[in-house]
Amino acid sequence: MKKTWKLVKNASLVCCGAAILSACSKTHPTSVNPGQSSSATGIEYNVEGNFTLDEYRGQPEAPNMVYIEGGRFVMGSFEEDLMGTRDNLERTVTVASFYMDQTEIANIHWLEYLFDIKQDSTTEFYNSSLPDTTVWRRDLAYNDPYVEHYLRYPGFRYFPVVGVSWRQANDYCKWRTAVVNEKLVEEAGVDLNVPEGSRVPLETGVVLPDFRLPTEAEWEYAAKALIGTQYLDENHTNQRIYPWDGHATRNPYGKEMGYFLANFKRGRGDYAGIAGKLNDGAMITDYIYEYPPNDFGLYNMAGNVNEWVIDVYRPLSFQDFSDLNPIRRDGTLDPEEKYDNEEYPNYAGDYNSLITNELRVYKGGSWADVAYWLSPGTRRYIEQDSATATIGFRCAMIRAGTNY
Repeated sequence: MKKTWKLVKNASLVCCGAAILSACSKTHPTSVNPGQSSSATGIEYNVEGNFTLDEYRGQPEAPNMVYIEGGRFVMGSFEEDLMGTRDNLERTVTVASFYMDQTEIANIHWLEYLFDIKQDSTTEFYNSSLPDTTVWRRDLAYNDPYVEHYLRYPGFRYFPVVGVSWRQANDYCKWRTAVVNEKLVEEAGVDLNVPEGSRVPLETGVVLPDFRLPTEAEWEYAAKALIGTQYLDENHTNQRIYPWDGHATRNPYGKEMGYFLANFKRGRGDYAGIAGKLNDGAMITDYIYEYPPNDFGLYNMAGNVNEWVIDVYRPLSFQDFSDLNPIRRDGTLDPEEKYDNEEYPNYAGDYNSLITNELRVYKGGSWADVAYWLSPGTRRYIEQDSATATIGFRCAMIRAGTNY
């Protein structure tokens, strides 16, 4: 009797083990491996007349882009509010993972853009895409050589492009999306029969999402790079005033000790230090790979040039917008009509405010700014059609196909 029971018991264990192994060997479908047939209907994919799935191996790599792992952070300035605007109050938000350019867009990149659009665009569009090189000219300063040389002289190839408006930066992003995806389609050898000028279908899986300007929240999150302060689970034990650790703007370590970590104006009339001991080494802009990158691998997230972001400016943005992937696209909850601006003057016909839906935020500080503006939480604004010698940009892109 005992022997019989032992045989039955062993047989049961074998059957259970086989069932477990069978269950373990069965994998669930994923975006990369969806299986041969639909898990909802059982109908086979890629059979004539049935639903077709293109091969997908994950989001392709984008040139010059760095992966930014998303998460929670406190948005806003940790500096004293010297301007008294109270428009950068601290607020906890979450930003989804995304990609951002490792560097600012440089003169060489813009010249490539101009070359390409000149081939198949109207003269009017080409002319509208030219940077305003007169931004260097000043009545009481001799910066005239930069008007002719800064954009086109080969020595400035990898200096950040300036004199570009918010609108022009957006046009560049659209162009970059088109030409990069065209190259990816060619490399994949996919025959799409897409009409010229039409967007390559996203379903192919071989193209990238759109290049675009980052949101203010994305930009600030990427600049702070708090991933470098993450020593304890679920806690940020240290915050950052700048994109690096510490309260100072000089490097406290190694052979570079004492040298500035960004290109900015040291004080009144002091842009670079003294001859023979130049410190940040740049009277104007500098090489886009100059100065140490932050913990996300991004260069010049403080100084060199300010950078455009998508957001419309409002002083109450931090109170109004969502706490997940926040952005302000327009005057929702804070309409421009409530400000006595030029469009909506007060009862006396005057106006005291510049705030409209045409104002865009820029961040980061520049070669002509003091250290206060290097703090990622500080923010300023200017009209979207304006351009200066201190504002450039870099592109961002969503990380598609993930929930984090």
